[in-house]
Amino acid sequence: MDLRRAINAISDVVQNRPRPLREFDQIHMKSGDMVFQSEIVADWADGKRLAFIGDGDAISVCVAYLHASEVLPFGPAHITVFDFDERTVNAVTRFAEAAGITNLDAQLYNVLDALPDFEQFDCFYTNPPWGASNNGESVNIFVERGIEACRHGGEGMIVIADDDELDWPKQVLASVQRRAAEKGYYVSKMQRKLHEYHLDDAPDLRSCNLYISALPGNQAPAHPSSAIDDPVRLEHFYGRSKEARVHYVLERHRVNYGKAHDDEYELKLFGDRP
Repeated sequence: MDLRRAINAISDVVQNRPRPLREFDQIHMKSGDMVFQSEIVADWADGKRLAFIGDGDAISVCVAYLHASEVLPFGPAHITVFDFDERTVNAVTRFAEAAGITNLDAQLYNVLDALPDFEQFDCFYTNPPWGASNNGESVNIFVERGIEACRHGGEGMIVIADDDELDWPKQVLASVQRRAAEKGYYVSKMQRKLHEYHLDDAPDLRSCNLYISALPGNQAPAHPSSAIDDPVRLEHFYGRSKEARVHYVLERHRVNYGKAHDDEYELKLFGDRP
């Protein structure tokens, strides 16, 4: 990989993604780690149909853009992003249109809703709310939707907190592995402490890539996908005392994220009074 071209491509994506909403546990991965994460994902999902269950980081766009720009010689055959933030959905579609990327699309979707019917995906990727206050239940819900997108087959890559000094990341990892096993998946690989984040209250907290794969012959249940409304599962969804009450984050107006907003500054002209 030509590192300079890769970094410049990631910079294009970062300039055009929405700023994070911390109340929904949106925390962006640092750009250097995004470069290497994008290469990992592109190689892992080479030639496959890949579903992103949420994507505030815009790794989906990075993967598609690096492949389309021939910075990487491999990448998914198609990527679809499912996200409840309309700003993210619109940013993905606008970037894809501007860059001429035809195998990248996005749709507005909340993981608490039943998953819509579509062509089966081969694998899924998710970097969900990390579940520090609900023992990983928020992670499990995102993972379950990814499993449904693959019709209980294929593989998943889950980005999740990883820290040797804290108890809760270990508890969440155990919870996610148990739930995956209940769904007919096993942990096939784990890449530890790969990513850093713009996280002011825990700057040293990192995340890992947890890979799960469907057991041979794993079958999707007969009943279709259904909405999730169990209050126990929704408690502390985005952190302590932050229940899942918002259906969608809607975009008020189109924002050019690469430029300063006009409400951030004012102009003082020559001759103006002090």
